[in-house]
Amino acid sequence: MKLFAICFSLAAASVWAVDDRVLESLLILPEPRALRTERSLVPTGAVATVFSPAREIAQAPGIEVYDQESFAKLGLSPESFLERAKRTADRLLVGLKPDLVKGADGRVAYAVYRGERPVMASLVVAPSLAELFEDLFGPEVWAALPDRHALYIFPARQESVAEFAADLAERFREDAHAASPELFLLKKGAEPRVVGAFSR
Repeated sequence: MKLFAICFSLAAASVWAVDDRVLESLLILPEPRALRTERSLVPTGAVATVFSPAREIAQAPGIEVYDQESFAKLGLSPESFLERAKRTADRLLVGLKPDLVKGADGRVAYAVYRGERPVMASLVVAPSLAELFEDLFGPEVWAALPDRHALYIFPARQESVAEFAADLAERFREDAHAASPELFLLKKGAEPRVVGAFSR
C-alpha cells in the first residue's frame, strides 16, 4: 500500500509538471504556403513555405495559428511578432539537446531536434542556431523541417542531404501537420533563407 502511495504521488507530480508548464505564446510556425494568412510572412527564397504567428495550446494538436481577432489583441505587426518569436526560439534551444547521427564513415552526418511538443520546426528562426553547429559543420548549415516535431541540421552541402532526402520527403507527405518541403540556409547574423527543396 505504501509503495502504491509513493507511485501515485510520483505520477501525480509528473502530471502536475506537464499541466503546469507555461505554454508559449510567441512562436513562428513554418507551414505549407497553401495555409498562408494575411499575417504570414514569406521567408526569403521560399516557394512552398510561410512563417505564421502561432501559439502553443494545451489540447491537440498542441499549437495553433493566430486568427485575425486574437492576433489584433497582441498589438504587433507580423514582423514585430517574428522578432519576439526569435527570442522565444533562442530560449527554447537552451533547454534542448540534439541527437547527433553518424554516417557510415563514423562522422556526424546530421543533427536532429525531436520532441512531442510541436515547436521543433519553430526553432529554425533562432538566431543562435547556426552558431551552435559551427564547430561541427562550419559557418553555414542547412535546416530541414518536414513536420512540427523535428528539425534536422546538415552541413551546407548537397551530398549531405541527398542520402536522406527521400526519408524527409516521406515525412513531409505523410504527416498531417507538415511544415516545409524546403531547405533553409542558416548562418550567424542572417535570416533563414531557402536554398532548395527535398520534396516537390
